Amino acid sequence: MTETKKQEISVDKTELKSLTEFLASDDLKGRETGTEGIDLAAKRIEGIFEKNDVKPYYETYRDSFEIEGRQAFNVMGFVEGNDKDLKDEVIIIGAHYDHIGKGEEIEGDKIANGANDNAAGTVAVVELAKYFAKINDNKRSLLFILFSAEELGLQGSKYAAEKLKNEGINLYTMLNFEMIGVPMQNKDYLTYITGYEDSNLAEKFNEYSEDKIAGFLPQAKEYNLFQRSDNYPFYKQFKVPAQTFCTFDFTNYEYYHHVDDETDKLDFVHMNNVIESVAPGIHKMANTKEKEIKLTE
Repeated sequence: MTETKKQEISVDKTELKSLTEFLASDDLKGRETGTEGIDLAAKRIEGIFEKNDVKPYYETYRDSFEIEGRQAFNVMGFVEGNDKDLKDEVIIIGAHYDHIGKGEEIEGDKIANGANDNAAGTVAVVELAKYFAKINDNKRSLLFILFSAEELGLQGSKYAAEKLKNEGINLYTMLNFEMIGVPMQNKDYLTYITGYEDSNLAEKFNEYSEDKIAGFLPQAKEYNLFQRSDNYPFYKQFKVPAQTFCTFDFTNYEYYHHVDDETDKLDFVHMNNVIESVAPGIHKMANTKEKEIKLTE
């Protein structure tokens, strides 16, 4: 069954590249929270969600909040589960779509385009939303969130986690995608996950995928990456497995918060592979009878 699902998902490589290039284009001026650039990014994502029958979670795709005097909004799409009992259990799949706007000027360029950080993760979430809306056979519900204001201290995910907690959502897991634009070298796994030892997510996800998708990166623990991306507010609020998938390993990309973080530095074949490879594991998570992903006791 898993093998069949791997064959069924086929990301449109042209659409993947087109959306990444749009998000990281100079026209969006680095997608800083509260700017016209991030508004354009949100409009593009909303249009894709609507075209592909990914429903709004609230009345509209945007959930607005204010941070440091700026108007910000997360973009939220929803694929409801089809099991009358399990559909109340929710898996969140997220990534931040904002970036820092401007960086240190190099050869007249001030725009920090944020291709790997985090247009790449944003595109993964959008493509997964399109896929699951199309196959429409998930028993649990899937909530896709593109977070704003991550670069201001995880503010978008903090806002979302607190609000969803207050609304009583039954959160099963939160899977976050961050900087998946270039492959790691000499690893026997495709991605690493933060907080690897805090749950059985990697073990079960690899079992579901029949492949080694998620591994352990020592530097992720050393630098405490678990607390440095949008998974963490959900762990704090819900005390459920909430972890980030990433392929930036501190040796394979030198353009973090840099004006040269542009799409010509990305490996689109790798990005495509990550998206297609994680889909079967998510599908299995959405359809098991019991909640099998658990925090380590």
